[in-house]
Amino acid sequence: MGSLKEVKNRINSVKSTRQITSAMKMVASAKLHKAQGRIENMLPYQQKLNEILTNFLSTDATFESPYTDVRPVTRVAVVVFSSNSSLCGAFNANVVKLLGETLEEYKSLGKENILIYPVGKKVETAVKKLGYALQGSYQEMAERPSYVQAYELAALLMQEFVEKQIDRVELIYHHFKSMGSQILTREEYLPIDLSKVEATAATEGSGKRGFQNDYIVEPSVGQLIADLLPKVLSQKLFTVLQDSNASEHAARTLAMQTATDNANELIQDLTKQYNKSRQQAITNELLDIIAGSLK
Repeated sequence: MGSLKEVKNRINSVKSTRQITSAMKMVASAKLHKAQGRIENMLPYQQKLNEILTNFLSTDATFESPYTDVRPVTRVAVVVFSSNSSLCGAFNANVVKLLGETLEEYKSLGKENILIYPVGKKVETAVKKLGYALQGSYQEMAERPSYVQAYELAALLMQEFVEKQIDRVELIYHHFKSMGSQILTREEYLPIDLSKVEATAATEGSGKRGFQNDYIVEPSVGQLIADLLPKVLSQKLFTVLQDSNASEHAARTLAMQTATDNANELIQDLTKQYNKSRQQAITNELLDIIAGSLK
């Protein structure tokens, strides 16, 4: 009967775990729904911003911007997005793995010339273990995405790039495609590639009408493009932050759903084992009684 008690205790333990994973799945699902809503509300502004920039770029206007300056890389900054908490599958592990590959590529520059901006507790811990100095802590931004904080980080990166303290800025994050698909992405943030902005605008269906040349632009088209670029860069960083946040909740929802399904299967197997053991114990008792009565 000792084994019966052990199986019964394990069934109760798995049921308790299932309650926890089921509750976490519902919480993550609710947060994902809110994150998707924020992305949907943000998209019209981003698309319009890209459309305006693309329309002006389609003209023959000349402009100068320090954010498009391509120069040899002697110092690089990497902004990495992860989560503050775990239980979201391989979400954080994949980010850390890609970060490791990126750092290996820039190894020749030396650790002092690789600046890492960690957004999220998990990647912050990983960077410390790798022996790199942290360029600030952005755990709050990972937990509650804020445009103000994203704007401040973008402004800091742009300032360092303009002052030539860094020659390139890269982003590592998960792009939210759907509930079941989050694409691990590594892309260049600075210097800005205007051809990619135009391609993004074309993909989103904006920029099709073309710029109406009968408009009078003050002070000039070139100046307007130069002023628009910081806004586009700030919005890009905020978009990446929202993307990563939605991907985290999607990954956690899937992980908790898988854990709940596994708990259900384990409970079924343990229940069968318990019933078999119980039936065997009853049979043994009956055999003992029958054997005793025959003596």
